[in-house]
Amino acid sequence: MKTLLRGMALVLGLALAVPAMAAPEKTHVNIGVGGKPLLYYLPLTVAEKKGFFQEEGLEVEISDFAGGAKSLQAMMGGSTDVTTGAYEHTILMQAKGQDIRAMVELGRFPGIVLVVRQSLAGEIKSVADLKGRKIGVTAPGSSTNFFVNALLAKEGLTPDDVSFVSVGGGPSAVAAMQHGEIDAMANLDPVISKLQSSGAATVLVDTRTEEGVKAVFGGPVPAAVLYAKEDFIEDNPETAQALVNAFMKSLRWLATATPEDVAAVVPEEYLLGDRDLYVAAVKASLPMYSRDGLIKPEGMQTALDILHRFSPELKDAAIDLTKTWDPRFAEKAQAIK
Repeated sequence: MKTLLRGMALVLGLALAVPAMAAPEKTHVNIGVGGKPLLYYLPLTVAEKKGFFQEEGLEVEISDFAGGAKSLQAMMGGSTDVTTGAYEHTILMQAKGQDIRAMVELGRFPGIVLVVRQSLAGEIKSVADLKGRKIGVTAPGSSTNFFVNALLAKEGLTPDDVSFVSVGGGPSAVAAMQHGEIDAMANLDPVISKLQSSGAATVLVDTRTEEGVKAVFGGPVPAAVLYAKEDFIEDNPETAQALVNAFMKSLRWLATATPEDVAAVVPEEYLLGDRDLYVAAVKASLPMYSRDGLIKPEGMQTALDILHRFSPELKDAAIDLTKTWDPRFAEKAQAIK
């Protein structure tokens, strides 16, 4: 009996020693995203389909928009609570006097690829050759738009030197290229792999790998993040922590998952009618996901330097990079197994 009591006391003592997780202040959360089927946002779909949000006490509603700029607008307008989107938005919104902050890094490489319509591959051999051409992006003001702007700036060109066409991030993007509606396009997998496999496009610039990112930007640059308004974070710190915990579980799962595992988790329509192709696209993209959820200072600086090359909003803006990133939640989530 004494042994049993000692055992019960030990268990009780251990339970008291482990701090209880506080309940989220807001259990129903609406997350905005611009192109959910894209592999850029795969950690969001994994968290949804694997039940990681529910494990953290959250009931999540996901609103999918045509592109990152649209999902940002929805959050700023109050129709969503938080956004999975490009880190660059935190910088650009600060320049406009709006305080939004990233809470966890989802992608450590952009994973964006610039492709050229196959019939024009002989004419468009470099970014400089894009002058006067029609370029597809997921949406104006999206990460794919930023990507093309940065590439143009490196060649001494401006966004006004090309015509941007909004094509989305799914079958509509594939169709736009196949039907000759655009000359080139910046997009992500599985769209890119679908175009390559069909022979409709050829790759000009690829940031799905660390080597590709260094070749384009000279160093690391954060890609997809979870961000929110600063006042939402301060009013709902436990909700923010629960969201980051769920995304950290996604990143850990992706670190060991096979492409086949991923294909089995995502909705059937994400496969674009070709499971083998989707598996190949995931294999090419798995290295781009963050390993620890933390944005590195050099990556933030690289992102700012890139935006300075083409963004008029930053011309006279004093940007405080420490206010674009709140590391508290990702650091705490690292300690939770």
